[in-house]
Amino acid sequence: MVTQTDTIVAPASGAGPSAVAVIRVSGPRTAAVLEALVGVVPSPRHASLRDIGKPVIDRGLVLWFEGPKSFTGEDMAELQVHGSRAVIAAVVEAVLAVAGTALAEPGAFARRAFENGKLDLTEVEGLADLITAETEGQRRQALAQSQGALRRLYEGWRGYLIKAQALMEAGLDFADEADVAADVDAKANAVVAPLLASIETHLADRSGERLRDGLRVVIAGPPNAGKSSLLNALAKRDVAIVSAEAGTTRDVIEVHLDLGGLPVILADTAGIRAGIRERVGEVESEGIRRALARAEEADLVLWVIDATNPVWAPPASFASKRIQYALNKCDLDMPLAHNPAIKSPLHLSAKTGEGLDALIARLAELAAREIGGAGAAPLTRTRHRAELVSSRDALKRFVNHDLSAELKAEELRIAARHLGRLTGLIDVEEVLGAIFAEFCIGK
Repeated sequence: MVTQTDTIVAPASGAGPSAVAVIRVSGPRTAAVLEALVGVVPSPRHASLRDIGKPVIDRGLVLWFEGPKSFTGEDMAELQVHGSRAVIAAVVEAVLAVAGTALAEPGAFARRAFENGKLDLTEVEGLADLITAETEGQRRQALAQSQGALRRLYEGWRGYLIKAQALMEAGLDFADEADVAADVDAKANAVVAPLLASIETHLADRSGERLRDGLRVVIAGPPNAGKSSLLNALAKRDVAIVSAEAGTTRDVIEVHLDLGGLPVILADTAGIRAGIRERVGEVESEGIRRALARAEEADLVLWVIDATNPVWAPPASFASKRIQYALNKCDLDMPLAHNPAIKSPLHLSAKTGEGLDALIARLAELAAREIGGAGAAPLTRTRHRAELVSSRDALKRFVNHDLSAELKAEELRIAARHLGRLTGLIDVEEVLGAIFAEFCIGK
């Protein structure tokens, strides 16, 4: 079990062979590690070229970051060596030979940064999102979050809550003091009401979550409409099996697209036909069930129609979904089917590529509308939403219910606690500090 007093080590770069690999060390024994491996502790924040290991394992750059001015807040070092597996393994083993060292667990460096006050929880999550970002939009959002955009927003809200708490607590505990206003309840309401409106607006905006997770588009339709061929054409590679035999696709196959810096996830699904139980086997029936379930979760259903044998109507369960109709196989030399009830269907051919540009433009337009307008600090995770909903509900009870002063004060405590959980920074002493600073109690 790795403890906080252990000095931890781990490769910070990719696992495969590379020109350069970075090995990180953090903890109280970092200086001892450097002395053991390179014979000296270099000047802080200056890269120096050194022989690493005794006997020499490799020659590389060594950097020393003296705590607390480091990523983790502890003494840290980085060893930049050649990126073969043999070199990386040998350097890590040499570090572990120093007493008081241990191999880092996943996320250990970021956790120490959080525990030492270098990052809050939202910044840690933003850093994780930045590492996994696949599109330019995701990169921008993750970078803003990792640099404290959400922390500043949530801590600002929590500051207002602490002010309201100070008013309510003062009214309860120091009512006989001349400095305490008699109308603390009304003043607290005046602080809480606009805060509640801000949280409601924040919760209503799902653009940040969609940008982080991707806009989900399900390709659905009857068997042999060309759904898998369309997916392959959009992905520009063979990701799905294509066959003239109906019911070839049995499971959901996903492809991630980057459309103008915005992530779109396309999912190819099993063909949906009437009379499932009578006409198909158990395996295909399960594929259809999964297709219907995935369509239920989608932001858009792309209903693909075979222009030579059109089946226009999707299942009744799709009625609440946004649907884009697409007539496929338009390259065939025959009159195109038409249904006046279908508005703005796309005409395309997965075989020749006809109409694909128009489809991609339509998807990009939808992505821009749904997630391209994400604000400077949008909500990005389910955890954030859950804590904010709990905080909002407590504030609603404070504003809308005829509660005693004691219960109203408790609702504020609940709301503040959930906001504090968002960042991981919870300190009840802030409330006392606000009371004494604002009301001059005890002078």
